[in-house]
This record gives sequence, C-alpha cells and structure tokens, in this order.
Amino acid sequence: MLEIKKLKKKFGSKQVLKGINMTVEKGDIIGLIGPSGCGKSTLLRCMNLLEKPDSGEVIFEGDNLIDNKNFETLRRKIGMVFQQFNLFEHMTVLDNITYAPVKLKLMKKQEAEKEAKKLLKEIDLEGIMNQYPSQISGGQKQRVAIIRSLMMKPEMILFDEPTSALDPEMIGEVTNLMRKLARDGMTMVVVSHEMSFVKSFCTKVLFMSDGIIKEEGTSKEIFENPKDDKLKSFLSKINSY
Repeated sequence: MLEIKKLKKKFGSKQVLKGINMTVEKGDIIGLIGPSGCGKSTLLRCMNLLEKPDSGEVIFEGDNLIDNKNFETLRRKIGMVFQQFNLFEHMTVLDNITYAPVKLKLMKKQEAEKEAKKLLKEIDLEGIMNQYPSQISGGQKQRVAIIRSLMMKPEMILFDEPTSALDPEMIGEVTNLMRKLARDGMTMVVVSHEMSFVKSFCTKVLFMSDGIIKEEGTSKEIFENPKDDKLKSFLSKINSY
C-alpha cells in the first residue's frame, strides 16, 4: 500500500532521517516509537509530503508521490491527525468537518453535512455540531479532527501523537475511536509515547533512533523480546507499558 525507500531529510546541517525503508500493508496498524527528536514525526510528515524529503521514494499504491503530477489527488487518500487538533476556531464543529470536502468539490454542502452528522452520531457527538472548538473538551476536539479526516474517505490515516495534548481522562475517548477504526479495517500509522496503547493496539511496531529504524516486529516481539540495545534501554526507562 505504502512503501518508503531510502528516505532522507535534513533541516539545516542536521540529518533527521538517514535512509528510511519501511512498508505499510493494507490493514496494518503500525506504531512508531522512539526517543524524542529521533525523527518519528518528520517521517510521518514525509509520508504524505507535508515535508518534502531530500531524497528517496514515497510509493503509494504503485505511484511515487514525489514530483507526481497527480500528487494532490493521491495525497487525499492519506489522512492526517495532528497532536494539536488544528481546528478552525472561527468555525463550528460541523463547518470544520465539512469545509475541506466542499472546498475541494468532493461533496456538495448538503451531502457533506449529512455525512458529517452521521459520523458524529456514531460517536455520540451530534450534540456539539453547532459549538465552536473553544466550547468543547480536548477529547472532543481530537475526535472531531479524526472525523474531519474520515470525511475525505482516506485509505490510511497518519496519527502524530494523537493523545499527548489530552488530559488522562480524555485519552480513552480518542483511543476508543481509533480502536473502532481498526475494527473497521482502517490502515494506520501512529506516532505515540503511550506505550501501553501501542502495545495493545498496533499490529506492528517500529523503533526509531538517530534517524533510522533500528528494530521492527510485532508488538509482542518489540515489547517482550527486544534485541537492539537502544530499544532495550528505551523500554527500560518506561514503566507504563
């Protein structure tokens, strides 16, 4: 579905990604873990070219996204959910969700509103559709952001620390929705420091350090039988997983 080949990215003189190779198969739920600053979020943003790599390939369903004339159309199939929600504060929840598909002429306004209301009802948020982001909780904002991504009918969704900006009692609201997406077959790549969630949720885990993928395997393999010394050290410092 998505293949990364020899991906490199630097900011100034700092080489953040040093030749990443990875494959995402349809239905995969991949967790990207590793110490802060190791390149996880940069890799995620390179997957849908929010950051353009310096070299390498990002192949999605057989097409290289880099310098592809159909880039924008292809990128719509890869949703993105950010740490800080990125909702428009001057728009209601309903308008936030329907803005992109209507603006891009993927749906008429009436059709988009019908779909948005259906999705909100499925997660018991129809009561907030006319409220503004400042009037709802962090957990509600992140679930709205996920629904906004689903409105584009993506084939996979990238999550960049989706729960790190939330109070502990709100984390479950978001992870429960992500588990529902997993049951529905959505392909996902998740950057997270919530090791207990990664361990129980992800089908495959990749450990990054110093701009490369040091080890990958099933959740059980990574957490219960780590081989790389840096991975062992990383896990030994985390008591919650």
